[in-house]
Amino acid sequence: MYFISLFGWSLVTVFQAFIGGFGQLMGLRLGVGFFEAPVMPANNRAISYWFPEDERGSAIGIYSSAQFLGLAFSTPILYSIHNTIGWRGLFIVTGIIGIIWSVVWYILYADPNKSRFVGDDELAYIKAGGAISEGDDAQSNSNTKQEKTKITWENIKQLFTRRLLGIYIGQFAISGTFWFFLTWFPTYLTKAKHVNFLQSGMLSSIPYLAAFCGVILAGFMSDKLLKSGKSASFARKAPVITGLLLTLLILGANYVSSPALIIMFMSIAFFGNGLATITWVFVTALAPKHLIGLAGGIFNGCGALSSIVIPIVIGFLVSKGNFSSALIFIAAIALVGALSYILVVGKIEINED
Repeated sequence: MYFISLFGWSLVTVFQAFIGGFGQLMGLRLGVGFFEAPVMPANNRAISYWFPEDERGSAIGIYSSAQFLGLAFSTPILYSIHNTIGWRGLFIVTGIIGIIWSVVWYILYADPNKSRFVGDDELAYIKAGGAISEGDDAQSNSNTKQEKTKITWENIKQLFTRRLLGIYIGQFAISGTFWFFLTWFPTYLTKAKHVNFLQSGMLSSIPYLAAFCGVILAGFMSDKLLKSGKSASFARKAPVITGLLLTLLILGANYVSSPALIIMFMSIAFFGNGLATITWVFVTALAPKHLIGLAGGIFNGCGALSSIVIPIVIGFLVSKGNFSSALIFIAAIALVGALSYILVVGKIEINED
């Protein structure tokens, strides 16, 4: 699945270099979204196979941090490629890199039961810690193939419990901040704060580095708290709630004009977003084992929904050149996310169903 997704969106990215109109661009952008959608659930599924329960926060922190590290270091490079060979060349270069990596992934990756790099002791350790194996999947759906794929009303109710609804809302909020930085932050620097184009490319990378530090810290801190005897609720929720509350400091950028202070507030906010980004751990903790894929799909869909809603709403808010209301909107979304984890998710207990 991961190979198909990565190869597909990379190929579609290359095709975007040859568009001749808005309709073609829109269709290909939809294609990118279509192929990207399964990636985070696939990540989460791989984590469930490879890591014991008390190590998943760190694992999720590491793979989640990669997107921020990539943005931090690639943003200035992408700006330079754009200035050298144009936007069409930029699509070709990034697409080809993705295609190459999809082949590398397909050759190297295997689940633990099939990996030649895993010994019996390690496999036993992983399973003893609560990792899912293909045998568990078969046992939890032990009857026919038809029953494995059948969607029942009981399954639907299990996918929309109060705790799962809480993390779905939280994921929309966390992704909302991420999509602000991904889609509007460079424009904010150039249009609202009058930073020049090349300088904005360099400055844009700083908050991404802050988010990288946040998500790495969150993953290891959460696992350490869990191993030290803290409750799952505290260990898993503390970084997320703290991060969402730190995101509120994005409002500080409304009251300063110095690029250094603007980047400071934005970096603190995106550091908070990084702290909160380990939320995939809640899918493995709260969803029934036989429904982790579906729960992950819904969870991921809520994040994808924010990628549609947030850029459009911000575009409407800044249509008259005023970004202050956009930052207020992002802060409000973050507050809703924090309240969801505090009031809706409630106490977390590892789901063994």
